[in-house]
Amino acid sequence: MSTDGSTKAIVAALSANLGIGVTKFVAFGLTGASSMLAEAIHSVADSGNQILLLVGGKQARKEADAEHPFGYARNRYYYAFLVAVVLFSLGGLFALYEAWHKFQHPEPIESWLWVPIAVLVMAICLEGYSFRTAVHESNKVRGKLGWLAFIRKSRSPELPVILLEDFGALLGLFFALFGVSMTLITGNGLWDAAGTAMIGLLLVIIAIVLARETKSMLMGESVTEEDDARIRAAFAESELGDIIHLRTMHLGPDDVLVACKVGVRPGATIEHIAAHVDDAERRIRAEVPAARLIFIEPDLRHATTAGELTDDGGAARTATDSATTKEH
Repeated sequence: MSTDGSTKAIVAALSANLGIGVTKFVAFGLTGASSMLAEAIHSVADSGNQILLLVGGKQARKEADAEHPFGYARNRYYYAFLVAVVLFSLGGLFALYEAWHKFQHPEPIESWLWVPIAVLVMAICLEGYSFRTAVHESNKVRGKLGWLAFIRKSRSPELPVILLEDFGALLGLFFALFGVSMTLITGNGLWDAAGTAMIGLLLVIIAIVLARETKSMLMGESVTEEDDARIRAAFAESELGDIIHLRTMHLGPDDVLVACKVGVRPGATIEHIAAHVDDAERRIRAEVPAARLIFIEPDLRHATTAGELTDDGGAARTATDSATTKEH
């Protein structure tokens, strides 16, 4: 995961939202269109979210200490979760409240009729640039994954968050453009309220998706299937290929903990085991550079009948299945 790429996408989105937010507030002040107010609050929420992501990235770089011996990398997940909360409360719920208010008291747009259209078209162009930047940076790391799979499987929160935010912002702008345009054409303020409601529902849905994905990261996700295969291959190439069980967890996007219990033959000396452990660690880090914390526990293995192996707890397993994961 490229931290520089995610930072570039965040800065591009923040720059676009700050400029867009100001023009939206001006447009709302001139026209009173609720869609413009909902979009202005949306821009404020997005700007705050991008600042949260930048703060999370900075906090995650703090050195490990006695209180947090595994470091602070998980701050990136925590601040990404706050993004979902802010988007839901400040963006989505406010837009839904404003829509409900406008449905009760619909008002046509009677002055500065060209302003909201001009602002929305300009905002679509700027958000399009921000979204293009997020897509470009994501393409560098998503490989062959589809977009939905990338958002679900990514262990780095920033790019999926920015992708969803920018996509939601673009779609919200088209909803606002629809509501404002229909209000100008028909003179009926209910269209403006409908556009605002669509924006609110969109933001709530995106916030729920983000909260679900970042919650999973906060709980502690394992490495991807590809990285798991690389770690097992690294063990297989070493002298510690007899894996009893393997556990991995992302402490942060670029910080992986690997814990493995491996079988060693009776009679192996401490010196030999230590050398094999060091070799396995080097191979794992070469395959998965994010694996910064590696704990390998050696255990005795005993030959039994028909090519079976057991650990010192007596649980038998065949030699051909020795690389599979099991509890001990």
